[in-house]
Amino acid sequence: MAGKLGFGLMRLPRRGVKIDVNQVSQMVDLFLDAGFTYFDTARIYPGSETATRKSSGRYNSANSLQMSRGKVDTMKRILANMLACSAVALALGLAACGGSSSGSASASSASSSATSESASSSAASASASSAAQSQGIDYMTLVNKLNPLPEGWEDAVEIVHMTNSEGSDVEVEKKAYDAYLELKADLEKEGVYVDLDSAYRNVADQERIMKEFTEEYGADYAKKTVAPPGYSEHHTGLALDLYLVIDGKEVDENEDMMKYPEVWEKIHAKLAEHGFILRYLDGDEHITGYAYEPWHIRYLNDPAIAKEIMDAGITFEEYKSGKVMPEVSYDYGTSDLYTAEELKQAAIQVKCEFATFAGCELHSLRYAGDEFNTPENLEWLKSLDEGRSFVQVAKFTTDFHSPVEGGGAWEPDTEMKDWEWWLAREEGKGWLLVTFGY
Repeated sequence: MAGKLGFGLMRLPRRGVKIDVNQVSQMVDLFLDAGFTYFDTARIYPGSETATRKSSGRYNSANSLQMSRGKVDTMKRILANMLACSAVALALGLAACGGSSSGSASASSASSSATSESASSSAASASASSAAQSQGIDYMTLVNKLNPLPEGWEDAVEIVHMTNSEGSDVEVEKKAYDAYLELKADLEKEGVYVDLDSAYRNVADQERIMKEFTEEYGADYAKKTVAPPGYSEHHTGLALDLYLVIDGKEVDENEDMMKYPEVWEKIHAKLAEHGFILRYLDGDEHITGYAYEPWHIRYLNDPAIAKEIMDAGITFEEYKSGKVMPEVSYDYGTSDLYTAEELKQAAIQVKCEFATFAGCELHSLRYAGDEFNTPENLEWLKSLDEGRSFVQVAKFTTDFHSPVEGGGAWEPDTEMKDWEWWLAREEGKGWLLVTFGY
């Protein structure tokens, strides 16, 4: 009996106007493993035969199929979605239709002998389950230094694996990966080549990365660029770090990637149409909590919203809050000790910390002057951070507004004037924020 089973590949799932061959391949995988011996297509459904050949042609008599639990679960969700979408029944009572590519519907099955009434009931049930599952993760979730990963996220998110050009295994949320592949293909048409360096990370991975960055670049750089474990956007699987491929060579070190602003500009121009935004903008460290990272993009699953954010030049935080922060006034004055770039890097350290001041609004930031680089201040800061061999000091002051509703130690709705920030650095290392306040 099993030898007579057939799988109707007709109205297949699509991404836009094209058949989603990857999802069809998952369907083929499961049905081959389940004992189906032939596939049924129809010319009335354009593309069905080509997609089936691409999917089933991966196998031959010498290539046995190995199915992972993840593929089986994914296929069950696909089938439930197909059942909800179509009334065309197969031998098992399932339907083949052009369902959503999200793969988020729950598992369901039907008997070939079921009545039309019970089939309708099953379809309604599958449709309701699909709607509930589609809310399993919220693609607009904000995760930053103030907002941790929502509880239960790791159980709800669907993660897939890919291998990049360097041979590294990368995990990423399924829909984000599909969108990334479309972005990658679109960029390659313009001669821009990228690959995926990292995406999903669990808390243990984030702890390891924080340790590595601290040891290699120093605590100040790590604090500016690496999220605290549990508060990393990478925990969502929706944050993707890209690297460049220039003249066939991988460019994956942060400092090296910064040397290609014109390439990043082309990449950023394509993000929104594929549902991505640039996450950490230059100059907005006091909002995002991180220094500018041209390689760090975030998937929103909504090109219209992504375009709105990118066109406005605002941060994800501002979009979510519905409030655009005012421009910050900067005054680095003149210095005989430090270059403008050195002062800017110190200021970024201040701004990254300010981003943790929930509800506060930064108005101005000023370099206090070379006169604060004194032996007395050096000794004072060394006493606050024992074991450090500081050689230089920089003091900044800020004006900012406290939260309207107050909270914590803040007086509500108050302009805070000349708030002090003290930084120091060791020989050959970056700035470390040692203390701040009045």
